Amino acid sequence: MPNPIYILNGPSLNLLGKREPDIYGRDTLADIQAAAASRAKVHGLSIVFRQSNHEGELVDWIQEAREKGSGLILNAAAHTHTSVALLDALRTLEKPIVEVHLSNPYAREAFRHKSFVSPVAKGVICGFGADGYLYAVDAMAKFVKAALNKQAAQKPPVKKAAVKKSIGKKTIAKKPRP
Repeated sequence: MPNPIYILNGPSLNLLGKREPDIYGRDTLADIQAAAASRAKVHGLSIVFRQSNHEGELVDWIQEAREKGSGLILNAAAHTHTSVALLDALRTLEKPIVEVHLSNPYAREAFRHKSFVSPVAKGVICGFGADGYLYAVDAMAKFVKAALNKQAAQKPPVKKAAVKKSIGKKTIAKKPRP
């Protein structure tokens, strides 16, 4: 199985289901985590799902994903619009990134129209509520499988080695078939 997909969530997303449900929906973060894990399993993948209200902790997890993950789905929440630190960490990731938002930031206040995540993301999914995470997992599964197929295609074919058998005191060498 490939390395897990990291799904990281920014500030105040721990309050989903309670905070402004008319904008963010009634699903809790735990509901989203369960649905994302189930969808990943359908694709033969696993997830690491985390949330933090602290920018530095998100940076630490992005750096961890660089070593242990196969890709990153990120809802940076308010940090989307403000964090150069997240952008710098994301630039070092060298893995596919999908930006996800529950609401459509482009249909909201003007300050939400700027994203520091989008320039390094392969794609952005917004405005679909909790289902956006499922769409992000589906997209990431395609990216991960494409990367695995590319790696497999780049590996040189394995040459069959000559086989030696010992029978009593005699050794018989067989040459490999082409």
